[in-house]
Amino acid sequence: MEASAFEFAMSALGIMLEPTRLMALSSGVLIGLMIGVIPGLGGVVGMALLLPFTYEMDPFAAFGFLIGMGSVTTTSDTVPAVLFGVPGTVGAAATIMDGYPLAQQGQAGRAFGAAYTASLLGGLAGAFLLAISIPILRPIILYLQSPDLLAICVFALSTVATLSGKAPLKGMTAAGLGLLLAMIGSDPQSGTLRWTFDALYLWDGVPLVPLTLGLFAIPELIDMAVARRSIAGDIKLDTRRGQLDGVRDALKNWWLVLRCSWLGAALGSIPGLGSAVIDWIAYGHAMKTEKHTENFGKGDIRGVIAPESAANAKEGGSLVPTLAFGVPGSASMAILLGAFTIHGLVPGPRLLTDHLDITYSIVWSIALANVLGAGLCLVFSNQLARVAMVRIGTLLPLVLGIIFIGAFQGSRQWGDLYVLLGFGALGWVMKRQHWPRPPLILGFVLGGIIERYLFISIGRYDWAWLTQPLVLIFFALAVVSLAGPLLGQFRMRPVHEVFEFKAPSFATSMILSIAVVSVLVAAIIVSADWPFDARIVPQVVAYTALACISVSLLFEIFTARSPLAEATAQRDVPLADATLEPRERCRRSAVFFLWCCGYLVLALLLGMLPSLFVFVALCMHFWGRESMMRSVLLAVCITAFAWILFDRFLAVPWPQSLIGTWFPALQPYLP
Repeated sequence: MEASAFEFAMSALGIMLEPTRLMALSSGVLIGLMIGVIPGLGGVVGMALLLPFTYEMDPFAAFGFLIGMGSVTTTSDTVPAVLFGVPGTVGAAATIMDGYPLAQQGQAGRAFGAAYTASLLGGLAGAFLLAISIPILRPIILYLQSPDLLAICVFALSTVATLSGKAPLKGMTAAGLGLLLAMIGSDPQSGTLRWTFDALYLWDGVPLVPLTLGLFAIPELIDMAVARRSIAGDIKLDTRRGQLDGVRDALKNWWLVLRCSWLGAALGSIPGLGSAVIDWIAYGHAMKTEKHTENFGKGDIRGVIAPESAANAKEGGSLVPTLAFGVPGSASMAILLGAFTIHGLVPGPRLLTDHLDITYSIVWSIALANVLGAGLCLVFSNQLARVAMVRIGTLLPLVLGIIFIGAFQGSRQWGDLYVLLGFGALGWVMKRQHWPRPPLILGFVLGGIIERYLFISIGRYDWAWLTQPLVLIFFALAVVSLAGPLLGQFRMRPVHEVFEFKAPSFATSMILSIAVVSVLVAAIIVSADWPFDARIVPQVVAYTALACISVSLLFEIFTARSPLAEATAQRDVPLADATLEPRERCRRSAVFFLWCCGYLVLALLLGMLPSLFVFVALCMHFWGRESMMRSVLLAVCITAFAWILFDRFLAVPWPQSLIGTWFPALQPYLP
C-alpha cells in the first residue's frame, strides 16, 4: 500500500507540473497574493470569486487553481499588517503585534523576510501533515466528540491571560466582552433576539471583518495621522540586508517554526477553528515557551515568525476533515466542497482510495503554491517595504478608502461601516487606556463555537460530559494557562508591595474600566428576562468579566503598585505620537475621525464608489496637503481599482444612495 501511495504521489506531481495545470496554479497564486494584500478580503471571498471559472477546467487544474489561491492569501496579508498595522485578513492580526513595530523601527524588510520564510516552511509543513495524516488521524477525528471540542476551545480561550501582558484581568475582561459580542443576534436554542436593539442588521450577529478592521486598523491609522509621518518615520528602511536577516531569523528559530507549523496544522484540522484563532494561539504559545519575551509586542521577530508559520500551515490542516469526511475545516473549505460537486467528486473514503491521484495533487498544489507565493513575495518585498517611506498624506487616504470598501464585505450592509467606525473608536480608546485588544477578538471568534458545543454536550450527555478524560485534561491545561500569568505577576514583587494600600485616587486610565463595568451590569439586567437557554451562557460570561474588571479596578484605586492593574502598555504597538501634548493629540485624532465620518455621510448621500473618489481627493488635498492634480489622479486610480474588483468581478450589491432615491434616473450611474 505504501508503494502504491508513493506511486500515486509521484504521478500527481507529474500531473501538476504539466504546463497548463501549472499555469492554472500560478494564476491562482497571483490572484491570492493580490487578495491577501487588500484589507477585508480573504480566502472565502477568493474561493467564491474563482469558483465559477473552474467549470471548464479538469479537476487537477481546477483544484490547483483554487488551492493555489487559498494557500497564499495568508502569505501576502503580511504586507498591510507590517506596513500599516492593518490585517490584510483576520488571520494576520497577531502579526501586527511585532511586525508593525519593526516597520516603525525601519526593519520592514527584516519582518518580510522572516514572515515569508516562516510562511513557506509552515505551508510545507501543512502539506506534509496532510500527506501523512489522513489515514492516521481518521480514527482520532472520529473519536473527538462535542465535549472534547468544547474543552479544546476553552483551552484556546485560556491563552488570553498570556496575550494580556501585564494586565491579565483586563485581558480576561476583554475576552468576556468578545464572547458577549459573539452572542449578539438570534439565539440558536430558543430564537430569542439578544441585544439586537430592534435592528434587523444585528439579527445575524456582528460581522467579523469590520469588527477586526475597526479594532486593529483604524487605531493605527489614527496614530499615523496624528504623528503625521510615514510608517518608518525618519528611519531609513533597510530592505535588502534586512530581508536576508529576516530569512536567517526564521531559519535560526527553526524549532519555533516547526512547533507553530504543526500547531497550526493540527488546529486547522478541527472544524470551526479558523485563522482568526490559530494565529493568536501560536503567538501565545511562542510567548509562553520562548525565553526572553520581554520585547514581544515591541518588535520581536519571533512574534512575526510564530503566527505566520501557523497561519499557512492551517490550510493543509483544514483540508484533512474536508477530504476525509466531507466536513469543511473552514469557511473557504466549505466553498471548496462546491468545487468537488461541480466535478462529480464526493469527499470521503472513496476520495482517499479511488481518487488518490486527485488527493495527492491537492497536497502538491499546497506545497507548490507556498513555494511560488513566498518566492514572489521575497523578490518584491524590497519594493513593498518602500511603501513605508511614502508620505502619510498620500498613503493614508488610499489605505483608508480601501478599508471602508473592504469592511463593507462583512455583510454588505450600511451597518458594516457603523461597526467599523464604532469599533475603531473603541480600539483607539483601548490602545490609549492600555487595554489589550487581542483577547477581545479571540473571545469573539470562539463565543459562538463554545456556546454551540456546550448545548450539544449538555443535550447529549447531560452533565456527565464533564468527567470525560479529554475534557478533564484540557480543562486542567486551561486552569494552568490562566493561573500562570496571574501568579507570575505576584512573583514579580514582594507581597507587601502588592497590597500596599493608599488613599483612593482616580486616574484617566480608569475611565474605560468604569465604562466596561456599566456595560456589563446593563447586559446582566437586560438578559435577566430571557429564557434560561438564551441567558445562561451570556450571564455566566458577564458575571465573570464583571468580577475580573471589578478586582482590577479596586486594585487600581486602592493600591499603590498593583501588578494586576499595571498602567503600562501591554504587548501592544508603541504610541507613535507620545511626544505630543495631550490636547493636540486629541484634536488631531478628532479631526481624522471626523474625516472617517465624512466618508460615511458621503456614502449615504452619493453611494460608496462615487464617495470613495470624492473622499480620497478631498482628504488627500486638504488634510494630506497634496496638490489637487495629484489628489484627483490618485483618487481616479483607487476608484477605478475598486470598481473593477468589487463591482465588475465580485458583483457587490451596492446599497442605494439618497441621491439615487431622490433621482431614480441617476441610480445606474451611482454604484
